[in-house]
Amino acid sequence: MSAVKEQALAKIADRTSVIGVIGLGYVGLPLAMEFVHAGFRVVGYDVSERVVDLLMAGQSHIRDVPADAVQAAVGSGQFVATTVENLLHTCDAISIAVPTPLSKTRDPDMAFVLSAADAIARQARPGMCVVLESTTYPGTTRELLQPRLEAKGLTVGQDVFVAFSPERVDPGNPVYNTRNTPKVVGGITPACVEVATALYESCIDTVVPVSSPEAAELVKLLENTFRAVNIGLVNEIAIVCDKLGVNVWEVIDAAGTKPFGFMKFTPGPGIGGHCIPLDPHYLAWKMRTLNYKTRFIDLASEINSHMPEFVVQKVADALNDVRKSVRGSRVLVLGVAYKRDIDDVRESPALDVIRLLEERGAHVEFHDPFVDEFREDGHIRKGVALGDEVLRLADAVVVVTDHKTVDYQRVVDHATLVVDTRNVTAGLNPGRAHIVPLASGSAASRA
Repeated sequence: MSAVKEQALAKIADRTSVIGVIGLGYVGLPLAMEFVHAGFRVVGYDVSERVVDLLMAGQSHIRDVPADAVQAAVGSGQFVATTVENLLHTCDAISIAVPTPLSKTRDPDMAFVLSAADAIARQARPGMCVVLESTTYPGTTRELLQPRLEAKGLTVGQDVFVAFSPERVDPGNPVYNTRNTPKVVGGITPACVEVATALYESCIDTVVPVSSPEAAELVKLLENTFRAVNIGLVNEIAIVCDKLGVNVWEVIDAAGTKPFGFMKFTPGPGIGGHCIPLDPHYLAWKMRTLNYKTRFIDLASEINSHMPEFVVQKVADALNDVRKSVRGSRVLVLGVAYKRDIDDVRESPALDVIRLLEERGAHVEFHDPFVDEFREDGHIRKGVALGDEVLRLADAVVVVTDHKTVDYQRVVDHATLVVDTRNVTAGLNPGRAHIVPLASGSAASRA
């Protein structure tokens, strides 16, 4: 065992390593808190002064991280949030958890990763372990991180240790969190795997080493491509059921009784969040560079991206049935977060539904118990309270996100027309509203 690796492992074991986390968002902040709970001193680096000031004041901008946890970590001196790059030089290990968005042409935008890699390279020193967690295309760790560190005269696997470990954050999940979700780790060399594995074993219940960073990078893409493709399939089944006059929810529930060979997915108004709408495109982009077309991925994306338009057409048809046009109608969208019981609107299908309705001339308002307002295209859109009068005045109410705290019985009691894309009205008592489900064969539409 080399002296550098031995010292790195020893510092992890006795908790004298200083851990750096670049990017203090949905991935980085929970990870930083897990390292704090494991007994490490943590330096959280973020380019946002607002985020840093908020954290240093003992507040949290991430729903899954309680403010009292941040306050305790800051108060004990175990956690410091900073915009000062030089503090990274004090770190023995650094995890990169920055955004990896797609450009308008669906190509990977690696600006945040490159910025983080350059900052680390400027502050790198022997014994440092660097782990990329941001979702990306296979080859990123070896092609972008390794050369920058080696340009500083550091040999990866001997002087510094480089690995990829995909984040698996599921905001709002009451069962699985950063600590009890297994962590996949793939390093440039066996020594890199060993050091990175030891690092994460200090604060994560289960660590799964794989043979290379490319394997680890592909693990994340497979996980979310699997979901995107199956959601695309079940969304197409919803369209099929709508044309056949069959209750799609009945079909899915019945298929779900099979104890083998079937995994239940449910349809909806589209897909959102920081993973499923984006991650498959990283793989598709990489394969295009190798002259291969990922047909399943492209088809699933096409179907899923069509669902907001399918929903808006449902609204238009329902209004037409009562002799109203979309233009001039008041439409209330229930839920703008990309999934239930969280406050994240990234890539939410609700934003497309709102935009498409407004393009047809509708006057659109929204209510979301977790989102008071959101910014889009430089404009702030504020929500409305879910009062009885708001429901009565709406020509159509569209359920896009099925938050559990919404009283849907009240909605159907006071609204005139409800387009239910999430099946939340199933089993409710009949009310004033005519209910239009995602697929027209639903029992709700025949009641």
